[in-house]
Amino acid sequence: MIVGVVGKANVGKSTFFKAATLAEVEIANYPFATIKPNSGVGYVKVKDAAEQFGKVSNPRDGFVVNGKRFVPVELIDVAGLVPGAHEGKGMGNQFLDDLRQADVLIHVVDISGSTNEKGEPVEPGSYDPANDVRFLEEELDFWILRLIKKGWDKFSRDVQQTHQEVDKAIARHIVGLGVTEDMVKRVIEDLDIAEKPILEWTDEDLMKIGTQVRKITKPMIIACNKIDVKGAMENFERVKEEFPDHYLVKCSAESELALREAAKHELISYVPGDSGFEVKDDGKLSDKQRNALEFVKAGILDKFGSTGVQDVLDKAVFELLSYIAIFPGGVNKLEDQNGNVLPDCFLMPKDTTALDFAYRLHTDFGDNFIRAIDVKTKMTVGKEHKLKHGDIVEVVADR
Repeated sequence: MIVGVVGKANVGKSTFFKAATLAEVEIANYPFATIKPNSGVGYVKVKDAAEQFGKVSNPRDGFVVNGKRFVPVELIDVAGLVPGAHEGKGMGNQFLDDLRQADVLIHVVDISGSTNEKGEPVEPGSYDPANDVRFLEEELDFWILRLIKKGWDKFSRDVQQTHQEVDKAIARHIVGLGVTEDMVKRVIEDLDIAEKPILEWTDEDLMKIGTQVRKITKPMIIACNKIDVKGAMENFERVKEEFPDHYLVKCSAESELALREAAKHELISYVPGDSGFEVKDDGKLSDKQRNALEFVKAGILDKFGSTGVQDVLDKAVFELLSYIAIFPGGVNKLEDQNGNVLPDCFLMPKDTTALDFAYRLHTDFGDNFIRAIDVKTKMTVGKEHKLKHGDIVEVVADR
């Protein structure tokens, strides 16, 4: 799974990425500070499954703090987009193609309205952030339309002349977007063009297909950044009303970065996503650091409950993608051969079965699957049993 961090230049996108990953990225106050996509590791937060057994897990990847397990996910930070990116403006085609690999998108928006359409700083409130939501979706729709229309005349003639199944043919035509035949079938049925000969499909039909494909293959959450700036909350409520079917999360990437950097240098104790932090040694703080932390506490944490960065990541993976966290373990022993408690955690798509999970662990487990055991309930389950978020599963296979 790959999470793409996208958005216009100068809205705090790279700050969000660095806050989520603590990767060293260039953060600058001008368009195209990010030229090539940065890649890093962020973490989604789940309950530590070992806690039920009075233990603390020892992750092979990630970490555990205060009963919360942080599971790694890959993030890519794509350079800032500008209107007309699908036409190649601002190196747009390269940046859009970089998004092809992303399974879900975090769209960072300057909700305070202090960054114009070109990514230039302006007076807070002088720009409508709703434009950014529309603009990015339109750019992605036109980008997908471009991919659909590539060689379309020849493709559509071949499909009609050889009587191919349209959904299967289109799925192959745009296979790079990660669409399946079932996805395409659902789209063309919803658009009422399933019975219409493919040669009669209009550009409008193709655009509607592109929009639906984008919604399915590139689900998006809006990180409403700079929420602490004057006028930002009013903008947030207005944009939320204008886009009622979108996921919008109030966010301060700069505050999260300050907290994580302070925790990294052991100045504070802070669990990402929490509503507070604890100063370890006030004497080690400079006046500047102390003032910054006091601002974050009063202006962000006390007011909004968190900085929003962790919430955005968690919602992107567990709500938009509907992934679930599954732990491999044993009924009689949660530890591996090295004594590590539940060292692994796998993020799996919804409706994952016991057999799917067996194959995720190892091909041999899937090929030789006998049964699985729900470690928490000690119940034996079959290969078609659908797993739940937080399950601990023992796979029994014929060796």
